[in-house]
Amino acid sequence: MYPIVKIVSVRIFAAIAMLVAVTAAYGQDTAITSRLDWATNIIVPPVREFPRPHSVKLTNVDVQVVIRDQVARTTIDLSLNNPHSSIQEAELVLPVPDGASVHGLDFEGEAAEPTAKILRKEEARRIYNEIVAKLRDPALLEFVGYNLLRTSVFPVPANGTQRLRVTYEHLLKRDGPRVDYHLPRSDSPEYRVPWSIAVDIESDGPISTTYSPSHEVAVERMTANRIKLRASERAERSAGTFRLSYLLEENGLSASLFAYPDPKVGGGYFLLLAGLPTADPAQREAIKREVTLVFDRSGSMHGEKIDQVREAALQILAGLNDDEAFNVMVYNSAVDRFRDQPVIKTREIEKSAREYLNSVRSRGGTNIHDALVEALRQKPVEGMLPIVLFLTDGLPTIGQTAESAIRDIARKGNPYNRRVFTFGVGPDVNTPLLEKIAWESRGTTTFVLPGEDVELKVAQVFERLSGPVLAAPALATLAPASSGTDPSRTRDIMPASLPDLFEGDQLVVLGQYTGDDDLRFRLSGNFLGETKEFEYQFDLDRATTQNAFVARLWASRKIAMLIDAIRELGGNPSTAQTTADPRIKELVDEVVSLSTEFGILTEYTAFLAREGTRLDDLAALRYEAADNLSERAMKVRSGLSSVNQDTNLVEMKNQNRVNLGNSFYNAEMNEVTVLDCAQVQDRAYFKKGDQWVDSNLIANGETPTPNRTIEFGSKAYFDLAYQLADQHRQASIARTGDILLEMNGETILVQGPK
Repeated sequence: MYPIVKIVSVRIFAAIAMLVAVTAAYGQDTAITSRLDWATNIIVPPVREFPRPHSVKLTNVDVQVVIRDQVARTTIDLSLNNPHSSIQEAELVLPVPDGASVHGLDFEGEAAEPTAKILRKEEARRIYNEIVAKLRDPALLEFVGYNLLRTSVFPVPANGTQRLRVTYEHLLKRDGPRVDYHLPRSDSPEYRVPWSIAVDIESDGPISTTYSPSHEVAVERMTANRIKLRASERAERSAGTFRLSYLLEENGLSASLFAYPDPKVGGGYFLLLAGLPTADPAQREAIKREVTLVFDRSGSMHGEKIDQVREAALQILAGLNDDEAFNVMVYNSAVDRFRDQPVIKTREIEKSAREYLNSVRSRGGTNIHDALVEALRQKPVEGMLPIVLFLTDGLPTIGQTAESAIRDIARKGNPYNRRVFTFGVGPDVNTPLLEKIAWESRGTTTFVLPGEDVELKVAQVFERLSGPVLAAPALATLAPASSGTDPSRTRDIMPASLPDLFEGDQLVVLGQYTGDDDLRFRLSGNFLGETKEFEYQFDLDRATTQNAFVARLWASRKIAMLIDAIRELGGNPSTAQTTADPRIKELVDEVVSLSTEFGILTEYTAFLAREGTRLDDLAALRYEAADNLSERAMKVRSGLSSVNQDTNLVEMKNQNRVNLGNSFYNAEMNEVTVLDCAQVQDRAYFKKGDQWVDSNLIANGETPTPNRTIEFGSKAYFDLAYQLADQHRQASIARTGDILLEMNGETILVQGPK
């Protein structure tokens, strides 16, 4: 219930058809003056604050979205604070989608009956221009191309708060089984107003999965046809337009394609999203699991740690179904096991296993090599998905201790393709080794930091492994009008080895495509115990530059894979710890190239946004990146400053959401955000002094010279804004300071407001 003292409501019905933006002519190439009377305060919720004398501040935004069969009703509650001793008036300007109809406008308390006006695109353009010219701030240009809702907000009481509620409806676009929803918000990482966003989706048919490429969301499935989502606490302050898609269930695995065209790669980038069927797990036969728990009982595990691991093991035993299989192995200097081979769970066997676990005591060294060998060489129970949960709290000290030798076990000594999920307890573990063991086997790695609960971390991972639906999935690109494959149509697909899918999982695959013919895929695997194949065909005519997040996500994963290769070389005794190695040089050069082009920065390349860095000096950039990667990625293998590296790496290798702020964990495991690098579409802008520089202009290591200069607020300035909007790049000039950018082969210097 909205806590209103007294509400005066007006319902405004405005069925707005799809409109084409009309170019406004302004006669002279001079600054545009205001044509409307504006309140002292102008509030544009999706944009950063406009600091003004006697300003009213937007303190928070609460958004409730209800989607019923492709129709979205968006309700936005705004809280405005007036810190001054006099009553204030504010002007609200809100971007709304094409076809939106406003259904409600409510103020809190005593107020004149509010009125609002929907401004179509051509009229909205004039308003955008007027506000930008009036406030001497280009931030609003980020949303040119939207229709606008405009209303006056009065009164905003002295030293008080006014609350405003806006509700609008619009029909969502659909692409095959996929339905998309967008809520415009600023892409600036400096934007700090918290947005609480909740979405309730209900459809006539089952919903397979939901996906947000922009924000972290918590998902709660109510029924097969209804899902509720909420942006996480971290996402409330994350920049960028809130994007949400959901897939309606089709026969078997539902799938959809986001495609971003890019002539530079001979086609473009794609993101393949696949979701599982929604049948109640209790009503179907999932793939059975065989779980082997392998944990360290060396002397360093004494006390609370061994007790927590024991409790985690007992929970796992309780969570297995009676017709599933398990084994337990404990290791220190030697390896002990509950049974020689995995056994089917029964009441009697579980009782024996509990007694075995309760008898385990910690002492001795850490023989990781032999423990891994014994876990992987067990003959599996036929028809089950073999899983290993492997836990250690230290470095290998007994037997074969070489990182490369232990790592090779996961590659060459896993005859039954067991999935290994590794856990590093505390910082004194070889983090790249644990990460690589998991990655090579379709597993994941989890680090348990001091003060964190081992039992809880293990239980969380095991909970995600419930109800296997698709095991050993494989993706093939098909030839047109043929069942044969055509691998030339795609390249750089990540991940190369697809993960198993469990209840509630989704598959997100990124890659590049060539050509513009329809793209066809075959996804095969063990589907609920049977070998099945699913084929999909996607029309690349629907590729759009609005899907620039696809190219950015691909680049993030690609950079992670390059760093992973460098990090692995550091664990090989045959690799000289020097950047002179040609293998390392090639990898570093590609990291720098992609980081510069896309503005995706890591702890090793954050210096690119540092004041004083010469972006046109490629040799110096590569040297500094190589030095950082050599000293940290290659040489640091354990400790907190190693945990942070593999935590960042795991997140990037599996990245499904854009990271506009280039946030990462530093060597002390503190989160860092880089503000002097702006990501716009598939480009990056680096701030150097008072100037932002388009990464396209520095790709060749040359200092760019502008072909022409455009003054802020001029006719040419606004003409450029709308030319950029045609390429969905208007955010390129929606920031303060001078901007040096490339537009259709021309280098343009855009002077910021003085």
